[in-house]
Amino acid sequence: MTIQPEHHDHALPPMHTLAELRTALRHGGFDGDAAAFERELAAADLDDPAAVRGIVQAYRRRVTLHSTPEAMTALSRSTDDVEAELRRKLATEGGQ
Repeated sequence: MTIQPEHHDHALPPMHTLAELRTALRHGGFDGDAAAFERELAAADLDDPAAVRGIVQAYRRRVTLHSTPEAMTALSRSTDDVEAELRRKLATEGGQ
């Protein structure tokens, strides 16, 4: 019998409509995301659906990122920690 990898089921808030996305940003986004979303959406050219879609997708990703513990752990790492890890990886690859 093989051991199955641990599965993490992170419950994301619904974000299928603008109203749901606004709620998700207020309750599950980074500080200032809800206000920034409203500013960007207000400034968007509604005749450019790709621009509006890009704004919506970017903020949906931010809620997803904020709701994923592994992502938040990675974001909280210090620059020195990340630099040390990269140096170790480069040293390992260079030595092969």
